[in-house]
This record gives sequence, C-alpha cells and structure tokens, in this order.
Amino acid sequence: MGLRRAAAWAAVLGVPGLAHAHHAMDRALPVTDWQGFVSGLAHPVIGLDHLAFVLAAGVLAAEARRRPGVLALLAFVGAGAAGTGLHLAGIGLGPVEAIVALTALGAGLALAAAPGTRRPGGGALALAFAIAGLFHGHAYAEAVVGAQPGPIGAYLVGLAIVQGAIGLGAMEAARRLGRPEALGPLLPRRAVGVVSAFVGVVALAGALA
Repeated sequence: MGLRRAAAWAAVLGVPGLAHAHHAMDRALPVTDWQGFVSGLAHPVIGLDHLAFVLAAGVLAAEARRRPGVLALLAFVGAGAAGTGLHLAGIGLGPVEAIVALTALGAGLALAAAPGTRRPGGGALALAFAIAGLFHGHAYAEAVVGAQPGPIGAYLVGLAIVQGAIGLGAMEAARRLGRPEALGPLLPRRAVGVVSAFVGVVALAGALA
C-alpha cells in the first residue's frame, strides 16, 4: 500500500509540470522530417491536458455506436490539423491553452457524471470533438511555428497517428469493459473522468496564472 500511495502522490505532484510540457524537443524547432514526425508523436503524450482529453474522448466515443464513435474521433483529428493550419496562417482563436484545459475538464465531468440511458448522438459528438480539435490543433502548432514545410507535414502525420491510436484504443478498451450501466465498467469510466477533470483544472489554473 505504501508504494501505491507514493506513486499516487508522485503522479499528483507531477501533473502541474507535465500539463504544460508540450515540447518533445525542449522548444527547439524540428529541422528534419524525422524530427517533425517524432515531435508530432510525442506532443499529445507529454502534454497531459491534451492526453487527458483524447483518453476521455475515446471513452465518451465508446458510448456511441461504433461507426459514429470512430467518425467523431476522426473529426477531432481532422479538425486538429485544421487548427494547426490556422495558427500557422496567423489566425488566432483566443485563449487557446485555457480552452484546451476546459475541454479536458468538460470531458472529464461528462464521464464522471452518471451515464444517460440513451447513446450520445454521433453528429453532436463529432461536432463537439471537432470544435475541441480546432483548439488542440492550434495549440499543437506552437511546436512548429517557423519550421519548414517538410517537418511541419511530418509533425501533422505524427500527431494524427498518435491521437488516433490513443483515442481509438481508449474507445475499444471502454467497449470491451461492457455497457456503462454495469458497476464494473462504471468505475473505470468515472476514474478516467475524475483524472481528466483534475488535469483540466490544473492546466486551466496554469493558463490563467
């Protein structure tokens, strides 16, 4: 029990720093295509607010039917690429980091709440994920502003691969656990929600500081 408690405290104390650790290359611009690709793979993983939302989105997508759930996650990934393009074109979207934090908080609260008796609509889920994706993608672009087109393209490919893998993996894991009305699946669902909401609160505090 002591080791578990120590690990839990280490995770909690590490969240504030990790929530804003958004650069795989220590803020250096990727110069080669490979560097851009690796940076794209790493960015959603080392940025805990991004990671928390993608995991929570995957679990939320599991509550829709399979095809609409997959399409909603793909809408997030596609809109993320569009958001990156907007940033690189010099088009701002306001307090992006704060909004990214709010997406993690909102998705977490949605999971922590009691599940409804009706499946979420695929269209509404895709729209919500696409809006979130615009802001996540806009934030992701910070890592490649000023880079050459080749590394930027490779960065976007890496982003798409890792976000798709995490989101679809979380969705599939949640589906395998069973229906959300059962007690067993409900507990991990709420645990993911609580963690995502917590990360969102910490990231929001950092963004507003």
